[in-house]
Amino acid sequence: MRISFCQGLLTGAIILNLLILYYVSRAQQQMMEKRKELGRGTRRGHSRGPRVTVLLREFENFENYVGDVANSFLRQRPELPFLAVADTSPYPPLVLPEGARLLVLSPSPDQPPQAHRPEFHVQTEFVLLVPDGVELEQPRAIERLIRELEGEGGGPVRLVAAPVLARSAVQCLHLRVNLREWTATYSPAASGSSGSVCTALQGDAVVLIRTEDLFNLSVPLGRPLFSSLFIQTALRGWKVKLLESPCFSANHRPLFSSAHNQWKADTRLKEATGKLMRSFGLKRLLLPDGKEQWYGCSKETPRCFGTVQDDTPDYLYLDRWTPPCCLRALRETTKYVINILESSGVRYWLEGGTLLGAVRHQDIIPWDYDVDLGIYLEDVPNCDHLKNLDSGSLVDANGYVWERAVEGDFYRVQYSEANHLHVDLWPFYPRNGVMTKDTWTEHKQDVEFPEHFLQPLVPMPFAGITAYGPNNHRAFLELKFGEGVIENPQYPNPSKKRLERSKL
Repeated sequence: MRISFCQGLLTGAIILNLLILYYVSRAQQQMMEKRKELGRGTRRGHSRGPRVTVLLREFENFENYVGDVANSFLRQRPELPFLAVADTSPYPPLVLPEGARLLVLSPSPDQPPQAHRPEFHVQTEFVLLVPDGVELEQPRAIERLIRELEGEGGGPVRLVAAPVLARSAVQCLHLRVNLREWTATYSPAASGSSGSVCTALQGDAVVLIRTEDLFNLSVPLGRPLFSSLFIQTALRGWKVKLLESPCFSANHRPLFSSAHNQWKADTRLKEATGKLMRSFGLKRLLLPDGKEQWYGCSKETPRCFGTVQDDTPDYLYLDRWTPPCCLRALRETTKYVINILESSGVRYWLEGGTLLGAVRHQDIIPWDYDVDLGIYLEDVPNCDHLKNLDSGSLVDANGYVWERAVEGDFYRVQYSEANHLHVDLWPFYPRNGVMTKDTWTEHKQDVEFPEHFLQPLVPMPFAGITAYGPNNHRAFLELKFGEGVIENPQYPNPSKKRLERSKL
């Protein structure tokens, strides 16, 4: 078989890429082994090289004191490597003293891969992460941090921090990250006499971490640095110890000389935080003061997931549940629709998986992606939003979209024209004591049932309101889903994705 020139060229390119990948991997492994040996040698007292690289990650191009910080550390400790790290080449250019270097993370097509990877530029056992504007006045302060970290041995404390200016400048927090629910929760941590041990910091601090630990993180130098760092360390079960002293000095506080520059910095911080949270798959932050920050969908944006195939939304394949912003939109839509149905005299009841969620959680099932309500077909003319929907759709004064569903003989209310999270309304009518319809879907729960389940309808808590459901919800649900459905939760299509009970 003859090989064409193009095939040969492609084969050569593949081999070359594999060789480059091999040598880069080898170099990285040798560097990690060198750091370990350096640490062992230092502890035996045989190494004279520096143990710490000072690294400054957070600074703004339009106003910064990176040169002053480098001068401060190198004046007191000239043997320490100093590394300023930026996403792109700063403009105006940084003016750095001898002994300080700039590392630009964005790759350049004319440079080898290791040129922009920070792990190739740190040869020491530890990294000291410092904020802009900080100063080193006590040369032995760094050794104090090293002793504190080494004193923790192999325990959960993998970072040690010291405040800038005063202990009150930084807050020790507990951070719980729940990737399955797309949520990070911050809460205040108590202080101890010898320092606070927690999972996150907020404020002005210097942080010491082992180089190996830092570069074993997925995103070691993400921005904002503390947010990125502590989300990743919290997921690994690591803790940070915040010391009462030493305190590092800082002549440049506040960091920005004008209100305009402070506004620019705040805007960039907000943008960087949003980008980081989206990249980490976090859509909701609960802050220590009880406030919330959202990074998911809204009424003005599309929902967080696409068209659902085989009753299995894409997030289930990622071992995640319904994003909290989507659940919030579903709750808002449900409350809105139920209020209109009740004020219009339309009898309704919680149906299918929505009723199942009400019984189990008094809320939407955590992995569900819509809400189902049954309604009496004969009551449809009572509701102005429904009675004229045979032709087109209706966008009401609050931005909700009412329409006749294209998938079948039922109604749908969408959160907005942009966001298609929705409540489905299924019209039934009684015939010889049985609630029935003229058309059916392929869902197993879409079946006829005795009308006595609706006589009377009973109030039940759901999604923060009181809604109506069948009077014997267990028998109703077992008729639709099978015996034991309440006690045995499962994803909608187990043949595609099965819920592991150990993950509940």
